[in-house]
Amino acid sequence: MGGACSLKRDQHDDDNISRRGFSSRHFKFGSSNCLQHFLFQRVIDVCHSGGSSCPSLMELCIHRIRKDLDKYQSFSMLPRDISQLIFNYLVYSNCLSDDCIEAFRDCALHDMWMGEYKGVKDNWMDVVSSQGSSLLSVYIVGSEVTDFGFSLLQNCSNLQALSFDCCDRISEQGIKQVSGFSNLTYLSFRKCVSVTVEAMQALSSLDKLVKLDFERCPQIHGGLVHLQGLSKLESLSIRYCQCITDSDMKPLAGLASLKELQILCIYVTDYGVSCLRGLNKLVVLNMEGSHVTTSCLNTISDLASLQSLNLSRCCLRDDGCEKFSALNNLKVLNLGYNHITDACLGYLEGLTKLEGLNMDSCRITDDGLSHLAGLAKLEELNLKFTLVTDDGLQNLTGLTRLKSLNLDVRQITDSSLAVLTGFTGLTLLDLFGAHITDYGTKYLAYFRNLQSLDLCGGVLTDAGVENIKDLSSLMFLNLSQNRNLTDKTLELLSGLTLLVCLNVSNSCITNDGLQYLKPLKNLRSLDLEYCNVTAFEIKKLQANVLPNLVRYRSNQP
Repeated sequence: MGGACSLKRDQHDDDNISRRGFSSRHFKFGSSNCLQHFLFQRVIDVCHSGGSSCPSLMELCIHRIRKDLDKYQSFSMLPRDISQLIFNYLVYSNCLSDDCIEAFRDCALHDMWMGEYKGVKDNWMDVVSSQGSSLLSVYIVGSEVTDFGFSLLQNCSNLQALSFDCCDRISEQGIKQVSGFSNLTYLSFRKCVSVTVEAMQALSSLDKLVKLDFERCPQIHGGLVHLQGLSKLESLSIRYCQCITDSDMKPLAGLASLKELQILCIYVTDYGVSCLRGLNKLVVLNMEGSHVTTSCLNTISDLASLQSLNLSRCCLRDDGCEKFSALNNLKVLNLGYNHITDACLGYLEGLTKLEGLNMDSCRITDDGLSHLAGLAKLEELNLKFTLVTDDGLQNLTGLTRLKSLNLDVRQITDSSLAVLTGFTGLTLLDLFGAHITDYGTKYLAYFRNLQSLDLCGGVLTDAGVENIKDLSSLMFLNLSQNRNLTDKTLELLSGLTLLVCLNVSNSCITNDGLQYLKPLKNLRSLDLEYCNVTAFEIKKLQANVLPNLVRYRSNQP
């Protein structure tokens, strides 16, 4: 049917779920909205664009069913592939309701990703649990689900991924029920007050856990001791858990399989980092905002497998930075918001595998950029709020692999764009605070691959937007704070049909200009704050021609 369309699996197939394993895509719930966007984009395009490409039979089926949605009481007789896509589309388009959720009862769906969808409560969980042993993953954020609704999932014996972030109505006793999900490989309870030391005892039996996320859980101090037996645990996030101290680092020393550790706790010091010395498989270490100094590099420099290191917002100074030179396998390094200067960059010259470097708000000057000239594999570079000027960018001309460049720097002008024209592979260019004029925008023609562009400088006019209208790959565009932009700007941008997010706030755009947005069928976020545009007119546009627009801002009713 235009793709792999399986019939409902029989009992034998259901029994093989755990042996088949769990797709790695389910480990990245944080980007599920993006995944759904790309997964269903072709269906959306077929429904709205009337393009010349012939839709598959699968796409036509889904389009027809969703068009007559109110005529269906149950999708349980459909092939699972189709019912799964219909469910995902309804979530994506904010059309799932109490009425139509019942139609998915007993559909044997694999994945029920509802994210921050409003209205998810216990009666919805009854439908979720009806998927039985077919259900592999559940992702819910900020719902009204209680302990009772959570307990219904006990019917889903093959669950491998479970995420109930910001679900305040699930208590400590409710969280203890995770001990019954013996096949879990992914578990997330972000921003949950009920995750306590006592509740975390239930984790000790989940010996298949690979990824665990307790970001912003304020009650977990002392509870990490219950992770000691999780020999398969590869990823642990305790970001922004300010209750965590050095003593909580000690139980982590025995997690020999750990490859990713996200901490970000102000009470973790150099001593706490020293407890990580034996984690020889560690690939990603994020210590952002921790109270560590360059002395922590005495431990970190011994982590031979380390490829990504974030020491942003710590207490680093140039003294001791020579230890960076030992991290030969490092691919990503974030040193933003530290008291480091050009001298630190000198120790990075030998890190030839670096692909990403963040020096946001550091005291880096033009002279320091000369140390980066040999980092030929660099793809992402953040120089936001540094002291670099147009002249310093000459040192970067050899970095031809750059895809992402942040130059939110007041000293950057049109001359910089002229220097950067060799970076034809750029997909992201941030010039938020730079002084770019209409004249400088002519150089944007060299960046045909740009997907994200930020030109929030305040001096652009419609004439400058004329040089942006042919950047057909753009998905994210920020032109806010340019007071001289008019409705003509929206007319010029009407051909950028891939746009997902558009910000033209603080401009002279009016309701009359909204008509030019009609071709932008992929638009999901629109910011027209402090313009002569009313929310009423945006809602009309949303209802009639832009059904995928789920977020908009306007300061007028």
